[in-house]
Amino acid sequence: MPIASIRGVDINYQVLGERGPWVALQPGGRRALAGVKSLADKIAEAGNRVLIYDRRNCGASGVAFEGNSENEVWVEDLHALLQQLDAAPAFIGGSSSGCRLALLFALRHSAAVRGLLLWRVTGGRYAAERLVQNYYSQYIDMAQKGGMAAVCDSEHFREVIAANPANRARLMGLDVKNFLALMERWRRSFNEGAEYPVIGLSPAELRSMAMPACIVPGNDRVHPRGPGQAAHRLLPNAEYHEVLTEDRFDQDVALEDWEKKEGLLAAIFIDFIRRQQRRI
Repeated sequence: MPIASIRGVDINYQVLGERGPWVALQPGGRRALAGVKSLADKIAEAGNRVLIYDRRNCGASGVAFEGNSENEVWVEDLHALLQQLDAAPAFIGGSSSGCRLALLFALRHSAAVRGLLLWRVTGGRYAAERLVQNYYSQYIDMAQKGGMAAVCDSEHFREVIAANPANRARLMGLDVKNFLALMERWRRSFNEGAEYPVIGLSPAELRSMAMPACIVPGNDRVHPRGPGQAAHRLLPNAEYHEVLTEDRFDQDVALEDWEKKEGLLAAIFIDFIRRQQRRI
């Protein structure tokens, strides 16, 4: 796969499709591009060019820790990657953390956004507490107890190192105190937006975003239906579709259910993109 040097970090990416409007997709969590590859294939087959990539600190991309907010760093990386590929404006899509990234991208770089494809929107106290532990607190605990070697041995960073062995040396070369200070900043930033109906963006910020948006809510404890409905109410030019109608509050993340319905999700997004393209 191609590698782009983006703001000093090697970003592993792939473009599916050779013509049509640009679409950029982000998976949830810190998952690699494989998390949206199958969906991207379906959207590309319908006549679109789809960018999928490993965000920094994910998949085979490089590791680098800076900035006051993880999502802000990811947003600026995506903006630079789209500019380098001459791919803006694009439809920006994402699931869970990828959804938060897409919304923040639209807030900061509205001219680069043709529309939003949002699924499994995150919100609620349970989601906020679980995610802050997953993304930040666990790594603070690891680094305090075992230094960067313990971080390297975590489930996520073992996968990152396996995908790109050079990342081990980069991680081990980090000063533990600096890493801890950065994780604390990122945790603080996440918590500042954790109480909003849609984690990470205030109602006023959502109301200010006029681009068309297609919203498909989640159905589990971390992605309950309510945040997707809130996003639909608050975004001025949003439409709402349900793919999974049964709530799965026995599960934190119901990925298997979504895999079974991926064809329907793709069809909803493809139809949305086509309708927006006809309005240009």
